[in-house]
Amino acid sequence: MKLTDLNQDNVANLKRSITDKLIYTVGKDPACAQAKDWLRATALAVRDRLVDRASATAQAQQASDIKHVYYLSIEFLIGRAFTNAMLALDIQRDVQHALAELGVDIAALPDLEPDAALGNGGLGRLAACFLDSMATLGISGFGYGIRYDYGMFKQQIVDGRQVEAPDYWLADGNPWEFPRLDVEYRVRFGGRVEQVGERIVWSDTQDLLAMAYDVIIPGHATQATNTLRLWSAKPTQALDLPAFNGGDYVAAAAQKNLAENVTRVLYPDDSTPAGRELRLRQEYFFCAASLQDLVKRFLARHSDVDRLPEHVAIHLNDTHPVLAIPELMRILIDEHDLAFPRAWAITQQVFSYTNHTLMQEALETWPLDLFGAVLPRHLQIVFDINTAFITDINTRFGPDFDLMRRVSLINEDGERRVRMAYLAVVASHKVNGVSALHSELMRQSIFADFAKVFPDRFTNKTNGITPRRWLSQANPALSSLIDARIGPDWRCDLDKLAALAPLAADPAFGAQFRAAKLQNKERLADWIGQHLGITVSPDSLFDVHVKRIHEYKRQLLNVLHVITRYQRILANPDASWVPRTVIFAGKAASAYHMAKQIINLINDVATTINADPRVGDKLKVVFLPNYSVSLAEIIIPAADLSEQISTAGTEASGTGNMKLALNGALTIGTLDGANVEMRESVGAENIFIFGNTTEEVAQLRARGYQPAAIAGQNAELQQVLDMLRDGAFSPDETGRYQAIHDALLTWGDHYLLLADYASYVAAQDQVDQLYRTPGEWTRKAILNVAGMGVFSSDRTIAEYASQIWRAKPLSL
Repeated sequence: MKLTDLNQDNVANLKRSITDKLIYTVGKDPACAQAKDWLRATALAVRDRLVDRASATAQAQQASDIKHVYYLSIEFLIGRAFTNAMLALDIQRDVQHALAELGVDIAALPDLEPDAALGNGGLGRLAACFLDSMATLGISGFGYGIRYDYGMFKQQIVDGRQVEAPDYWLADGNPWEFPRLDVEYRVRFGGRVEQVGERIVWSDTQDLLAMAYDVIIPGHATQATNTLRLWSAKPTQALDLPAFNGGDYVAAAAQKNLAENVTRVLYPDDSTPAGRELRLRQEYFFCAASLQDLVKRFLARHSDVDRLPEHVAIHLNDTHPVLAIPELMRILIDEHDLAFPRAWAITQQVFSYTNHTLMQEALETWPLDLFGAVLPRHLQIVFDINTAFITDINTRFGPDFDLMRRVSLINEDGERRVRMAYLAVVASHKVNGVSALHSELMRQSIFADFAKVFPDRFTNKTNGITPRRWLSQANPALSSLIDARIGPDWRCDLDKLAALAPLAADPAFGAQFRAAKLQNKERLADWIGQHLGITVSPDSLFDVHVKRIHEYKRQLLNVLHVITRYQRILANPDASWVPRTVIFAGKAASAYHMAKQIINLINDVATTINADPRVGDKLKVVFLPNYSVSLAEIIIPAADLSEQISTAGTEASGTGNMKLALNGALTIGTLDGANVEMRESVGAENIFIFGNTTEEVAQLRARGYQPAAIAGQNAELQQVLDMLRDGAFSPDETGRYQAIHDALLTWGDHYLLLADYASYVAAQDQVDQLYRTPGEWTRKAILNVAGMGVFSSDRTIAEYASQIWRAKPLSL
């Protein structure tokens, strides 16, 4: 890869193109155009260059008839596209100069672009990294997802509490998308199923339409691109004109509102029956549209559906898209007249599935009554698949009724429910976990029976991240330093970062590395000051805990340490403390009460500590609202310490751990998820590991875990818990955190915070000790960066392509 010098011809062409877009598409005169007008015009000019690449890619795909990978995910957290597109095209400097000649400062534009509100957490960001790597490696792929009108929500913090508001990310339109008015499919719900001769007929349905919006995903150092196709729900009849003319305006728009509700928000609150039904409709909606679309694309070039596995691979990113399985069966049986065995054989060859959780309660299931009411034909197909599967079990293993009960796609214990993860395992030719530990535990726990039935079906594909977004784009200061020492080719071959390892002992390079980190910390400190009105010192240790708020991720354990540190400072204010700024960010699901309480506690603790003059700059706590990809790009390069402290055996992989280490943060974490492999890669001496292992967690629980006994034996811990109980951080409502106190002491401390507390605090003491020696801290940070090559999403996708999808790169 070559980072080009300034191209004067390109600058002139861009200047003309931007001006034309501003005048003829945005409709603004340059003399009165605002910054957001220039952003839109520039984005459209850049997009035109992506279209050229997309056209070349499409022509090459047509000529080679290469296998396509269709990646189905409920989330695609792609973030902002403006800077990423310019970097992929290698025209950032050209655009900068073109705008400068037009009197526009490019630095004022990127922050005006809203994040695409198409995801929330690691699941969606992983999908976005994978699309980037698929394009970069030339794997012909399509991402299929939903075009959410308002995202999940925009998080606001009011009086310390999370308040959800709509995310109006589409208010000014999206210059990166192409509405495909000609790509529209009918999606059906409800109705009844009957046998008519030899055919099954699904009739009397309530229908809506799925309309496609395409976003070009560029590869880097290649002409190849891929497509993210997002579906938006539309009514079959936008207006009931007789009702409107009769004055019943609500009824006139009722069908439109009901249809559009399906794609209004990500993860509708499912604490009500209506919310649960909307979630089911949402998941089927995007599966049905995607399967109809990819089958149509296949049939445009091939007439024999038996050849589908030769040309199509369909990958399910977790259980949300699993309804694609019965939908493909429905298409093959009902629309193409295939017998069940033939359709099932095809289906099992095209699907593969990634599992992202080991927690039984997180494995998606649907009540039979709800499933049958919304998707009666698909419930029939699920029953047929289950019958075929159980029959095969009986043939292979004999009448082992307990095994049949355990692996059945229908859970008969209590309320009968369809087990979506089990359906994915039975229908997929490969099932993968996302870290070595997770994949092994997956075989041993949630899918233990299936691993015996299908011993060759399970595999591991450790997650990865794209270095283009998470180092080149997010951290220009460090990227430039690396370029100067080892060249720019690491962007597409992250293993080249290993060449930094010898430089870890070079004092001059270490000083430059620290200077780059300080520059990033100053940028974050400025952001905190401007947006939160809190002054933090860039010279303090930036302790970062940014991720979805969940009990198993144990933000609460971090808070317990913060309170412990606070009490220690008060007890000995004149000691030589390492100044520390503890930074939290992340959203809690709208119906997740305990996670929202943890956010409230973080903010109450922050308010107390930050206002205490006895503490001063020794300790600051901040919660950054509305965590997003663009905010992560500011936080992650500034981090000194990366908090990866989930209970061992609960985190499938994590990718935030990889992003932070790639940017020179040291990790404090348990042996959970990809932390295990990171320790192997960066060196055990360059990471802070604490807490019970997965095996020790199991032993603790088997013996009968007693959190109250642990607290009783640790005076510091007991003091912290008493402060929560007594309202030390909520004097206006002393019982506010009684539920948190009780969850830890009375209700079993499910995620073993108290069991790991002493080890965690001791590890934090080691962090302080090392940070007092800047040269040694820097050396270890450099070695972390140097050891991150294996965690590129390019490596992950190359493994998927060769070992699961059997897809070869496109030659351009």
